[in-house]
Amino acid sequence: MAEEQFSELANYECSVKKNLVITSEKAKRESESESESEEDETFGKVCPGQDLNDCFDPVQKIVHGFKHFLSNKFHKYPCMFNELKETQHPKFLVFACSDSRVSPSHILNFQPGEAFMARNIGNLIPSFNKLKGSGVGSIIEYAVEELKVENILVIGHSHCGGVKRLMSHPEDGSAPFNFIDDWVSIAQAAKDKVIVEHKNLSFEEQCEICAEEAVNVSLKNLHSYPFVQRGVEEKKITLRGGYYDFVAGSFKLWELE
Repeated sequence: MAEEQFSELANYECSVKKNLVITSEKAKRESESESESEEDETFGKVCPGQDLNDCFDPVQKIVHGFKHFLSNKFHKYPCMFNELKETQHPKFLVFACSDSRVSPSHILNFQPGEAFMARNIGNLIPSFNKLKGSGVGSIIEYAVEELKVENILVIGHSHCGGVKRLMSHPEDGSAPFNFIDDWVSIAQAAKDKVIVEHKNLSFEEQCEICAEEAVNVSLKNLHSYPFVQRGVEEKKITLRGGYYDFVAGSFKLWELE
């Protein structure tokens, strides 16, 4: 019975691999037939909100995306990828929001090997705690202790859903989420500051200010990690905050005094 189940599982895995995975050689042949200099054909062609339910094919999106990467990156810059086969030496650790509109690799043009990335709701960093927040802590520790990054950048952004939730709950009386509310409470100090200092502004304006203040909370929390604080004191690490406004198409960059 166990052997039959194993055989069925093996056949299933082979079928999945056969139907979905692009082999490097096949993808290479197909990508070489395309223009290496052309931009992503899909970029900018679809307006947000357009209904694509009838025509969107997730498998083709993955396949075409990988072919585009091979054609425009992997086969175009072999020296760079040969170096990356051996090791990585990123100069940046970047914390950004999980929001699909704010990919750091796009808005700041990071190339493979340049930035160690971490993304979560609200681009938040909790204070040092071995019993809680080990996911974020392990990212910071690996970047600082193993990769020896020299720059840590925390990027907030406009119209952040995580910040909006922080600013509206529990005052709006909505039911709590299982994970989100506890997570965004990391930036409670930012919310408190905005409510006191900008109480006459609209809710939308308060949210945008809070998004920047939440970055500052995360920057301050970074100092609670002993290896980060040591790197800052020895001037081996620089901490910076950023704010990407995708409505205005602008980017702010700052350091806390």
